[in-house]
Amino acid sequence: MSKAIIGRKVGMTQLFAEDGKVIPVTVVEAGPCPVVQVKTQETDGYVALKLGFLPEKEKNLTKPELGQFKKAGVEPCKVLKEVRLDSVEGYNVGDKVLADVFKAGDKIDASGVTKGHGYTGVIKRWNQHRLKETHGVGPVHREPGSMGANSTPSRVFKHKHLAGQYGVENVTIQNLEVVRVDTARNAILVKGAIPGPKGSVVTLKTSVKSK
Repeated sequence: MSKAIIGRKVGMTQLFAEDGKVIPVTVVEAGPCPVVQVKTQETDGYVALKLGFLPEKEKNLTKPELGQFKKAGVEPCKVLKEVRLDSVEGYNVGDKVLADVFKAGDKIDASGVTKGHGYTGVIKRWNQHRLKETHGVGPVHREPGSMGANSTPSRVFKHKHLAGQYGVENVTIQNLEVVRVDTARNAILVKGAIPGPKGSVVTLKTSVKSK
């Protein structure tokens, strides 16, 4: 059965395994996430849960947003996300999904919005090489290089790696491992790095391609 929870990336640290190996982990403040709506195959055509995260003042929400929380009898939340699951049996509106939904050793997929880098050049954005710093090359050495033939096709092909906006993309990293779950602090420690800067909202879900 698939499981999911919404959390906030706190930062990275490290743990020591029993054999002395260092394990880099990302700390995620996971939940509590109240269930705002339960979607079923019969009523909605698919199975999903609508979860809230982080308390929010009523004045900061629109009337449609506030109406969803009042209908569910749940305190307003800053984040409202829908997560698809295999089954929603056992979930009811008003229930809270806590960090203990996962346990150490579980394989998960972490989704988030990557850190924004603004308008960047081809070296930072696409990991391209510099031009040769010799006579006859330049005066710019970090430019993208040749754009292709000028007569035919007389244009730059689509999808060519050029400078532009880098970051702020929805990214999912698959098959990460849960190292530890701290129910007292509502924290899940995930092995490795996950997308997004510190303080960003992430979604942890049971891995769809578990090895």
